[in-house]
Amino acid sequence: MNSTDRRQWLKTMALGGGLTLFGGASALAEMSKPVLTRPPLAGPVKLNANENPYGPSQRVRQAVIDRMDAGCRYPFAYSESLVKSIAAKEEVPEACVVITGGSTEGLKATGLVYGLSGGEVIAADPTFQALLTYAEHFGAYVHRVPLDDTLSHDLDAMHRRVTSKTRLIFICNPNNPSGTLLPADRLRDFIAATEKKAVIFSDEAYYDFITEPDYPSMVEFVKAGHNVIVSKTFSKVYGLAGFRIGYLIARPDIAARLRDSLMANTNTPALIAAEAALQDDAFYKFSLQQNEKAKAMIYKNLDTLGLPYVRSHTNFVFFRSGMDIRSLIGKMATENVQIGRPFPPLTNWARISTGTLEEVEAFNTALRKVMG
Repeated sequence: MNSTDRRQWLKTMALGGGLTLFGGASALAEMSKPVLTRPPLAGPVKLNANENPYGPSQRVRQAVIDRMDAGCRYPFAYSESLVKSIAAKEEVPEACVVITGGSTEGLKATGLVYGLSGGEVIAADPTFQALLTYAEHFGAYVHRVPLDDTLSHDLDAMHRRVTSKTRLIFICNPNNPSGTLLPADRLRDFIAATEKKAVIFSDEAYYDFITEPDYPSMVEFVKAGHNVIVSKTFSKVYGLAGFRIGYLIARPDIAARLRDSLMANTNTPALIAAEAALQDDAFYKFSLQQNEKAKAMIYKNLDTLGLPYVRSHTNFVFFRSGMDIRSLIGKMATENVQIGRPFPPLTNWARISTGTLEEVEAFNTALRKVMG
């Protein structure tokens, strides 16, 4: 399923037409067969890390089991097949693909390469911090530009921060923690205006959850040979957060430089799992559908409580609780629900991940109790 068809499918599901599209409830049940049945709720409800609780899919599990003998082998001999699969998916040459230990390793390697020896990095604030803090550790100066009034990247303000010392501009789109999505044309214009002055890094960890029809990946700029790096992960929609596998897409010369800066790489079972995940279209669709259901449940509860929120293009929802987030974290913990960490300066906003529907209902019940 290509990205355009997938987004049209997801949009249809979000509007409530999914059962008809797939021939009714029986067809949906057939589509859901690869999914592991979740056990009854036990222990804390973990909605604080934007994980996909339905994964790994049954197909992935079986692939890892069937090839467990490969666990005694180093991963280098098994990476070539996954590189080919990713290159075909993204429609880029294999030399553009860099396999990483989760997207975090790719983020940190990029922060090292472009932040070393005082390089300057520009990013929104708040946003995902892995690249930024790692770059700072190696001597970079990070210009953190506050989000605008809609909690989206302020691209104009970010452009004004560009100097002769700027080496990298980091854009997390959709953004974590706000869940906002930049207008495609605005993002394209920004990249076109700045990529000759600095490398643009587009973190697309949540790209699969976007419901805007035909929304482009910034891989299109890589294909055209521009100074753009795109990061993607198997941790979210594919449910492989614990396997630690992701990838970067960049022009071959940039990709080679980043590949040389990797620290840990990934492991053989993760490579096997990722390749099986790419082939499991049923689980992919199921995950997107469940995510839309969970967000709808959260939105309805927040509307009932009168709590403002941002409509999300991710697998989490960012809402204004009206109390310090550290206090809310503690109150929710007493109700056996874990929610996202603080994201200063938005200290009265909370991030809640979309878990299973049972977990989301537990969150909704707990939040109603905490908010009185």
